[in-house]
Amino acid sequence: MESSHTVCVVGLGYIGLPTAAVLAANGNDVVGVDVNPRHVDEINAGRVPFVEPDLESVVAGVVSQGRLRAQAEVPHADSYIVAVPTPFTESYDVDPKYIFAASDAIAPQLEGGELIILESTSPPGLTERMADYILKARPDLTGAAGKPNSLYFAHCPERVLPGRIMIEIADNDRIIGGVTPEAAMMARDLYATFCRGDLLVTDARTAEMAKLTENSFRDVNIAFANELSIICDRLGIDVWELIALANHHPRVNILQPGPGVGGHCIAVDPWFIVAAAPEEAKLVRLAREVNDGKPEFVLEKVMAKAAKFREPVIAALGIAFKADIDDLRESPSKTIVERLAADMGHARVLVVEPNIDTLPAGLDDLSNVELAETEDAISRADVVLILVDHQRFRSLDATVFQGKAVVDTKGLLK
Repeated sequence: MESSHTVCVVGLGYIGLPTAAVLAANGNDVVGVDVNPRHVDEINAGRVPFVEPDLESVVAGVVSQGRLRAQAEVPHADSYIVAVPTPFTESYDVDPKYIFAASDAIAPQLEGGELIILESTSPPGLTERMADYILKARPDLTGAAGKPNSLYFAHCPERVLPGRIMIEIADNDRIIGGVTPEAAMMARDLYATFCRGDLLVTDARTAEMAKLTENSFRDVNIAFANELSIICDRLGIDVWELIALANHHPRVNILQPGPGVGGHCIAVDPWFIVAAAPEEAKLVRLAREVNDGKPEFVLEKVMAKAAKFREPVIAALGIAFKADIDDLRESPSKTIVERLAADMGHARVLVVEPNIDTLPAGLDDLSNVELAETEDAISRADVVLILVDHQRFRSLDATVFQGKAVVDTKGLLK
């Protein structure tokens, strides 16, 4: 049975593909567009090209039902959802090249009356910039003589946690930000087809800032924990015990420190606030600097332990940016391993990452780096560096670390 509403999702990555899948599972006719031919082929075969629990079964179902198909070219649709990367420049401002490339592909397909939603994380004003860009390409759809434009634009940021996307994409509250009130209502109706959480309607700029604010809040709190870990190291205090004790206070909930902050959201979003208001965003900037500086602290700890061995073997447990996923975007763990291998050419670095089959770019061409299995890497290592608390690592018996020099950035052995 054909759906009365067609949706095109541009970008079939960690957010775009789950969004396309749940839209299709809830009665929409969905076309997913991606520039990666492997992603297109995998999805059309009912498979998922990355690790995300419960996603593959949904994709397989909607593909077999004809509700979801993937392709390289953008078709005409009633609604478009743009879910492409938004990297930052050297000055920490947004680089909108992928959004404008998606806009270039969408513009020729428009007939008037379509809804175009930007889901990609955006600094305040980027949705309006996208709208202006598309309307400039299609002046025939621009309102004349005081009449409204015949296109509708909105920003609806995702608020999901990798590893729990299929749960949170439906259950979490959703912010719906329209460039116009009419666009906001249209976007709310679309997300209401699958979202069980509250749909919170606002304007596009406030929606953009809300997403940045949420992740900056987390970044500031992680920075406090990471700074505590550095202070405690200087003072000879066990930071894990300290935080556990402090958290017994009824109004204190300190997060856990780590090797830094990764992922496309928390490691990136605060910089968009800094770029938008550089003189005012003092605390946000400082938190970013603390978290971006944590890998250097970890490197110094590892190198100090490795210096005791003539040709050290270092087992690096985890290079994903968080536990139990295969996402390496902005991963401080991956950065640390790259630096270790480059700066210690006489060392052998054994990378243990249960969720990947091959070493990523940046590590695959280094002669002193190899991908290894967990127990084999630990048994061969002089130094064990724990960077990610994957369940695979949490289940290890503590005795496997006996006799090893250990740098535990996640408190795994506590």
